[in-house]
Amino acid sequence: MQRTIEIRTDDLTGDATRRLIALHLAGMHDTSPPESVHALDIAALQHPSLTVWTAWIDGELAGVGALKALDADRGEIKSMRVDDRFRGAGAGRALLRHIVADARRRGMSSLWLETGTTEDFDPAQRLYESEGFVACGPFEGYSLDPFSVFMTRAL
Repeated sequence: MQRTIEIRTDDLTGDATRRLIALHLAGMHDTSPPESVHALDIAALQHPSLTVWTAWIDGELAGVGALKALDADRGEIKSMRVDDRFRGAGAGRALLRHIVADARRRGMSSLWLETGTTEDFDPAQRLYESEGFVACGPFEGYSLDPFSVFMTRAL
C-alpha cells in the first residue's frame, strides 16, 4: 500500500522537528570532523533566507529539508534528513522534489548542495544523482574537503 506523504512548511517550533534536527546534527558530528560539519542548527535554520519543510506520513514526522536562497537565481539545499523509521518510504524524494518545485516557482535557475563522502551518505548521493544533480566544485564559501561532495542542478 502506497502511503501518503504530506509536505508542510515548518516554523521549527514543534518538538518532533527539533528532535529530528538534533539527530541530524549529532549524526553529522559522528561522521565528520567539526570543521567539515556544515549542518545548520535551529537558530541558523530560522534565518529569513531559509524555508524549511517537513514530510509527514500517517501523522508522524518522516523527514525535513530546507532551501536557502543564495541570491535571486540560485538556491542551496540544506538540512535534508529522513527519520530512520521512514528510510525507503519516499519522504526524502518527496521533500527534494518539493524543494526543486519551489525553487522553480521562485524563478531560480540552479540548485546547489553539499553532502558527505562517508558510506552513511551514499543513499543521499544516489537520491541527488537520480534527481539530476551532478558533482561540481565548492561554491559559496565552501572549500575542498575530503568529507564533502558538492553537487548542482540546473532548473
